[in-house]
Amino acid sequence: MTKTPVDSIYSGVVSLKGIRTILFLAKLNRLDSCATDIGNAGLEALTKEKVYIVAGLEFGDLEGHTLVINKAIYGLCSSGLRWHKKLADTLRDMGFVQSKAEEDTWMRENDGAYEYIASYVDDLCIVARNPKEITDMLVDRYQYKLKGTGPINYHLGCNYFRDCDGILCYVPKKYIKNLVIEFERMFGSKPKLYTSPLEKGDHPELDTSDELAEEDVKKYQSLIGSLQWTISLGRMDITTAVMTLSGFRSCPRKGHLERSKQIVGYLAKMKHSTVRIWTEKLGYSDIPDRDY
Repeated sequence: MTKTPVDSIYSGVVSLKGIRTILFLAKLNRLDSCATDIGNAGLEALTKEKVYIVAGLEFGDLEGHTLVINKAIYGLCSSGLRWHKKLADTLRDMGFVQSKAEEDTWMRENDGAYEYIASYVDDLCIVARNPKEITDMLVDRYQYKLKGTGPINYHLGCNYFRDCDGILCYVPKKYIKNLVIEFERMFGSKPKLYTSPLEKGDHPELDTSDELAEEDVKKYQSLIGSLQWTISLGRMDITTAVMTLSGFRSCPRKGHLERSKQIVGYLAKMKHSTVRIWTEKLGYSDIPDRDY
């Protein structure tokens, strides 16, 4: 029953590129990183909408009274924006300023290095000399209810872990696992495993196989969309193959569908391929030359 808003009403979010940038800076400047989730974020902010209810039996003596709601509860048009403003005020009060490159990356100088907080609605990625000091302040001074606070291990659809050398790595293991499950649902079997996303010397643009039926076209488009997001999460090794097949989404052929299945099969086999956040110079002098 509300009028259509004229201005944007949504909470801004940090980009995946922004997350990777601050995690790289954490390694480069020897800072610690952690992630946390703010519980009941909508209830932390006040709404500017006029919302009320008529109290029912469960309100006891207040039954029949008109009760005004002042919290930005979930479901209101402007709740996302109200929470975004509330969090922004909190971070400014803590001495953080918005990055000019990305407004949902916040930064402040601390003893010669910048500390960062990247916000994705109510999910925070914190890079600082002492992240616990920041999370404790959010709880004690600002009365936020945090959950899942600790070293970053899963954020925005990507898994994070440290390898045997202590290097922070990221890979969309969980997303690939769900992609394989969705593949089984669509095609009734697990994907065949491959060691390459496309065959060497393959030319999908020369494919002359039969065009797909409407139902299979939808499956193809769904696979391509999922594979594009897999690239965004860090699997750059399938970029060329997916970019090539994306050009046939409007009228794909059976051969194109088989190729998209191969990419899923490649991800299923190579699901542990990982990006390592490495800031040192690479040295190859200790690697022996091999004759072929």
